[in-house]
Amino acid sequence: MTALGAGRARSRGLGIRVAENVLFAVGLPVLTVALWAVWSTRSTNRFLVGPATLLDAFRQTWIGPAFVDDVLPSLYRLLIGLFASILLGVAAGVVIGRFRPLREMLEPLLEFFRAIPPPVLIPVAMLLLGITDTMKVVVITSGAIWPILLNTIEGVRATDSVMTETAYSFRIARWDRLWRLILPAASPRIMTGVRQALSVALILMVISEMFASSAGLGYRIAYFQRNYLIAEMWSGILLLGLIGVVLAVVFGVVERRVLRWYHGMKEVTRG
Repeated sequence: MTALGAGRARSRGLGIRVAENVLFAVGLPVLTVALWAVWSTRSTNRFLVGPATLLDAFRQTWIGPAFVDDVLPSLYRLLIGLFASILLGVAAGVVIGRFRPLREMLEPLLEFFRAIPPPVLIPVAMLLLGITDTMKVVVITSGAIWPILLNTIEGVRATDSVMTETAYSFRIARWDRLWRLILPAASPRIMTGVRQALSVALILMVISEMFASSAGLGYRIAYFQRNYLIAEMWSGILLLGLIGVVLAVVFGVVERRVLRWYHGMKEVTRG
C-alpha cells in the first residue's frame, strides 16, 4: 500500500508539473491576445486591428495561391541561404581556427566585413547579380554566415589541448581528428552560431524581397503597407512570426539530437 501510495503521489506530482508547464506556455499568449482584443475595441486608431480581423485577413490572404506564389519561394531561398551559410561558415571556421597564423592574418579583414550591415550590400548584389533568386540567396548567406563562422572559429580554438596532443601522439589520421575530436568539441559553439543565424537569415529574407521584387513574403508585406491594407500587412507579420517559431522548434529538436552527448555530460556534472 505504501508503494502504491507513493506511485500515486509521484503521478499527481508529474501531473501538476505538466499542468504548470502548460499554463506558463499558454497563459501569457492568451492573456496578451485578450488584452489586445479589448484594446482594439476601444481604440480609434485605424492601424490597430483586432485578433478576429487579423485572423480573417490571414485566412483570406495566405491560405490559397499566395502561399504557393509568395511563401514557398521565400522559404526555399531562406533554407538555401541557411544551408550555404552553415557549410561555408563551418568549413572556413575550422580552417581559420586550426591555423593560428591564418587566423591572425585574417582577423582584421573579418572584423571589417562583419561590421558592414548586410542590407547595405543589397544594391551591390543587385548590380552584380541582377534581381534574381541568386541575389537574394547571396544576401541571406552574407549576413547569416558571420555568427556561424565566428562561433566555429572560437569552438575550434577552444578544443582541449590535452586531447589534441594525445591524438597527435597516437598518430590518429587528420580526418579522424577532424570528425571525432575537433568538430564534436566545437559543435556546441557551432549550434549557438546556427541559432543566431536563423533570425538573421529570416530578417534578410524579408529585406531582400522588399527591394525591386515582384513576389515573396517581404514584397507582399511592403505592398500591403504601401496600399494601406493594414490587416493584410499585420497578417504577413504574423506569418513571419509563425515561421520563426517553427524554425526555432525544428532547430531545438535537431540541436538536442546533435548535442545529446553534451547535454548528458552537463546533467552528469550537475548531478
